[in-house]
Amino acid sequence: MTNNEYIESGILELYIAGSLSDAENEAVYHKLKDNPDLLDEVLKIEGAIMQLTAAASPKDSKHSFKAVKDKLDLNSNSETKVIPLQESKTNWFAYSGWAASVLLAGGLFWLLNQNSALESDIQVVETELQKQTIDNTLLEERITKTAANLTETQKLLSVIRDKDIVAIPLAGQVVSPESYAQVYWDKKENTVYLDVQGLPEPPEGKVYQVWSLTLNPLSPTSLGTIDGFTENSTKIFTIENANASEAFGITLEPAGGSTSPTMEQLYTLGAVTSAS
Repeated sequence: MTNNEYIESGILELYIAGSLSDAENEAVYHKLKDNPDLLDEVLKIEGAIMQLTAAASPKDSKHSFKAVKDKLDLNSNSETKVIPLQESKTNWFAYSGWAASVLLAGGLFWLLNQNSALESDIQVVETELQKQTIDNTLLEERITKTAANLTETQKLLSVIRDKDIVAIPLAGQVVSPESYAQVYWDKKENTVYLDVQGLPEPPEGKVYQVWSLTLNPLSPTSLGTIDGFTENSTKIFTIENANASEAFGITLEPAGGSTSPTMEQLYTLGAVTSAS
């Protein structure tokens, strides 16, 4: 049995009140010797009882020292008097006040314990409510993000399937033959949708850069770098392109991009066909 369970059982109040058997008193005594926390609790209970008893005890003058002195008549000039023995009368009022104090103290401890348990339960409920609120918020964010991704996916599908969209496949080059990409060019909106799912993740400090090319003479125009390559799960990027492009290429460049393409790092290249 833990200290709290032992205290809440009420046995310490019964021990102080002398209501236990000899065997029970001895058991409690040895437990108090071995457990300073329980002994401290007994001292607290006794202190509370003494305060309550003092408030409840009678204060009639017949119980005072002066009244006893008058009874004995300790005047040295008077003759010695024999005080007849009287049957002692138990002051039941004082004892009943003391017993009431014990019961009151026990009731107060019970109420304190109940209040502590209630506060603990309230704290648990509040924690659960906070956790549920956080879970609901995360779920709402996930649903919103999923809905946004779905909307974006549907938009991309409609763009790709549009008959006026020009699709240009970009094949892998010498530096990375296995690489590939796809350009979906909306000439009316001057927009390129670039699918780079077939490109490897760029090394640290490097970025992919997209080029619009005219072939005769060969003239590259930068369409910008592909930033956020790793974070973009779809690997589809939207790029503005108002150029009269005849081909598209992707090179690997230092972070921030270059003014002209590094041809040794040309990863993919594709020409706009006459059919397009």
